[in-house]
Amino acid sequence: MQKIELVSGHEMPALGLGTWELRGGACKQAVREALELGYTHIDTAWMYQNQREIGDALREAGADRSRLFITSKVWRTHLHYEGVLEQMGETLRDLRAEYVDLFLIHWPNEAVPMAETFRGLQKVFEEGKARGVGVSNFTVRHLEEARRVSKTPISVNQIKYHPGAEQRDALQWCQDHGVAVTAYSPLGRGRALRDAALAGIAKRHGKTPAQTALRWLIQKGMVVIPKASSRAHLKENMDVFGWALAPEEMGQIDGM
Repeated sequence: MQKIELVSGHEMPALGLGTWELRGGACKQAVREALELGYTHIDTAWMYQNQREIGDALREAGADRSRLFITSKVWRTHLHYEGVLEQMGETLRDLRAEYVDLFLIHWPNEAVPMAETFRGLQKVFEEGKARGVGVSNFTVRHLEEARRVSKTPISVNQIKYHPGAEQRDALQWCQDHGVAVTAYSPLGRGRALRDAALAGIAKRHGKTPAQTALRWLIQKGMVVIPKASSRAHLKENMDVFGWALAPEEMGQIDGM
């Protein structure tokens, strides 16, 4: 599995399992299937209401925590200092874990001073409860402010990014400042996959449109976390390494 090195010094797998909208038994089953296939990167959040199921699945599978990379996020209603600590504690209890590899601000909240939120993130980082901290859904303006107020290096910005819906300014800022970008909804909830140009490129490589979209993101240097609940789709999403899109194909997808 290809990995990228974060400013925290830890490595993050370039492919992970997104778990938004996965709950209950379906979530547990998807995590178990992913682990069996070789996934080591799991993305969750307090707001997803599935951290307990993920913790159950990891325990039942006997997963080696040292081989896993787990990301979670603090919700925008808990961005005060005490709220960050509270949700960190709840996250670790639900996951039955001593730490997460990455703890993100899920969405910015103008009503809470960003410096206060980052003071909470610095606390959980210093205590070893989060091996790295970062943000999600941050624009360039938010990123600039975060860089000014955070004493802890910002490892990741997780943003919505897929063919036909790019955030090029945010991606460029992150690449210029050593912040990794994780693309969520990398398949555009299926809409992008119906594009004729994407389908043509996929056919030339003997791949599916989904695999081609994920490969495009990875070649841009991003981490991808597609949601999948079936073993077939989980396995399909893994086949994005060991082959490459040509520059002109990358340009075609850029133009969608």
